[in-house]
Amino acid sequence: MAFTKAVRKKSKLRLGITGPSGSGKTLGALLIAKGLGGKIAVIDTEKGSASLYADNRKYDVEFDSQDLDPPYAPENFIKAMREAEQGGYDVLIIDSTTHEWSGVGGCLELVDEIAKARYKGNSWSAWSDITPRHRAFIDAIQRSPMHVIITMRSKTETAQTEGQNGKKQVVKLGMKAEQRDGFEYEMTVVLDVVHDTHFVQTSKDRTGLFMDRDPFKISEATGVMLREWLESGAEPAPEGVTAQELADWQAAIESAADMESLVAEYKAAVKLARERKDKLSEDAFVAAKDKRKKQLEQPQPEFEDEDIPY
Repeated sequence: MAFTKAVRKKSKLRLGITGPSGSGKTLGALLIAKGLGGKIAVIDTEKGSASLYADNRKYDVEFDSQDLDPPYAPENFIKAMREAEQGGYDVLIIDSTTHEWSGVGGCLELVDEIAKARYKGNSWSAWSDITPRHRAFIDAIQRSPMHVIITMRSKTETAQTEGQNGKKQVVKLGMKAEQRDGFEYEMTVVLDVVHDTHFVQTSKDRTGLFMDRDPFKISEATGVMLREWLESGAEPAPEGVTAQELADWQAAIESAADMESLVAEYKAAVKLARERKDKLSEDAFVAAKDKRKKQLEQPQPEFEDEDIPY
C-alpha cells in the first residue's frame, strides 16, 4: 500500500465540554448544536436539566430528549445512541458522560461489583471485563454518523506544595474531568467552562479555530464556526459497512420467513455493501443468503394430529 498526500476530509464533530456543576455545560452544548444545524437529540442523565431550556425564547433551541436513568452501564448509553441514529438525528448531545464512568451502575461501580462476584475482590482483574465495555462506548461515539457533543463534570485538582517561605501551601493544578484518563484524546475539541464567569478556555483543539484565542463565551456562532470548518474539507471516501450494520443485515437475511423475503433482504444488504465498496461484507451477505436458502428449500416435516401433544 503506497503513501499518498494527506488531505483533511469532511468529518463529524466530536466535542467535549467540561466544567463543574452549574457552569453552563448543557446550555453551551445546545447552542453549539443549534449552530451546527439539523435535528438535535439529547441523552439526559441530569434529571431533565436540558429540558429546562426547551421553549426558551432567549435561546430558541429545538430538540428532542431522552431521560436516561440508572444504571448507567456503557451498554445503556450505546442503546440510546443507536436509537438516535435510527431516528435520523444530525446532532447528539450526551449530558453527561460522567455518569457512564462514576454514576450509579457506571464503570467504577461495575468494577467493584464484578471484583467481589468473580475475582475475590481483585479489582485489577475486574478491569479486564469493564475496559472492553467502556471502549465499546467510546467506539460508538467515534463511529456515529452524527455530530456528537459530550459534557463531563469536572472538579478542581489541588496539591500541597512547599512555598518560598518553606511553609506548606495548597495550590490549584487546574480542572480534571470526571471520566477515565485519556477520554479527551478521542475528541476533536475540548472546551473547559469556568463556573463563575462561564468563560471558556480550550484544552484541546484539532481545528486550530481556538488556538491562542482569549477566553470566550459559547454561543450559536461557535457551532456555526465549527460547522464551516468541518464542511470545508474534501469529500471523504465511502466508508465500509459498520459492524452493527453488518450484524443487523446478516440477522435479517438469516431470519427471512420465505424466499421472497430472503431475496428482498439480500438485495438491500448487497446494495449497501456495494455503495460502501465493502467486498468483505458483501461476501458475508452472500454466505448468509446461501445458508438461509438451503434451509428454506429443505422439506418441512408434516405432523399428524396424534403427533401433537395436548
